[in-house]
Formats: sequence, structure tokens, C-alpha cells
Amino acid sequence: MKAQHGHRIVVMGVSSCGKTEIGKQLAEKLDGRFIDGDNYHSKANVEKMARGEPLDDDDRAGWLQRLSELIGDARDNGETLVVGCSSLKRRYRDTLRTGDDHLAFVFLEGTRELLLQRIQSREDHFFKGEAMLDSQLATLEAPKSDEAVTVDIAGTIDEVVDQAAKGLEARYRRLGEDEV
Repeated sequence: MKAQHGHRIVVMGVSSCGKTEIGKQLAEKLDGRFIDGDNYHSKANVEKMARGEPLDDDDRAGWLQRLSELIGDARDNGETLVVGCSSLKRRYRDTLRTGDDHLAFVFLEGTRELLLQRIQSREDHFFKGEAMLDSQLATLEAPKSDEAVTVDIAGTIDEVVDQAAKGLEARYRRLGEDEV
């Protein structure tokens, strides 16, 4: 069921958890649009990550603000928008919420071993290496159940998308909002 006024959802987690693929399929399921937050990083951020250097809060500030603006535009237009964005820290998620205080989060959670396996199988992606993954895992402030729907990524893509959709449905019912 499509929400009357749309929903804005961030699919979050560390690199290689599936934000892009799950986000695209979730957007399709919800009759919405998907944007990959990685596409909004500055050239300097991409170059830094390609060198194996983790981003710091200053690097992320402008990027998060731009994504918040896109989320706000979708809210203003009543659009369903799914954004793939790592959103590692609570304050990053708070920045994104400035675009829409009803913004929902889906946290894609997986073991370090599974994430590393996925990173090592990637081709043509600026994010490489064990050190970068460990940096993100150390930075991650996993959201609590009142902040996000948490989904284990060990299943198939369809299973993960279905679990995310069911979790969002339950969240929207609890909040008295339109269901997905």
C-alpha cells in the first residue's frame, strides 16, 4: 500500500551491508524513488576513501546536510524516498532528520566476517579494505529499536527487503502513520 503522503526512509549501515541493493528494491516495493548517498560525497571525500583513509565528522558534515535537503524536498513534495546512507552515528541521523522529523531508518546489520567477504568481492568501488571496515565498525553507534528497524543481512535480498518492509509497517502502525 502506498502511503498517502509518502515516506522518507534511510537504509543505513556500514559499507557492503547492502544499502544500495536493498534500498533500490525497497523503493520499488514502496513505489518510491531511491538515491544512493555515496553519489553525493564530495570529490575530496571519494579521493580520501579511495586512499584508504576514513572520513571524519568534518568530511561528512556537508554531505549529510545535502542529503537532509533532499529528504526535505521529498517531504515537501509528498514523495516516497529511500536513501542509502551509512548514518553511522546518532548525530548523523539527527542531521538527516532535520529534513523530515518522521524520517524512518532501516539498519542493515551483519557480522564482520560477512561484511569483509562482501567488501573483498566488490569491483570498481572506492571503499576497499579491512582497515576501512574496522574504522566504520568502530564508529558505528548502532540504533536502538525505537530509532530504527534492524534487519539481519544474512538472508537473501528478497528476505531482507521483506523484513525491512514488515518492520516499517509495524513502525508506522505504532506511530499511527500511513502504512507502507
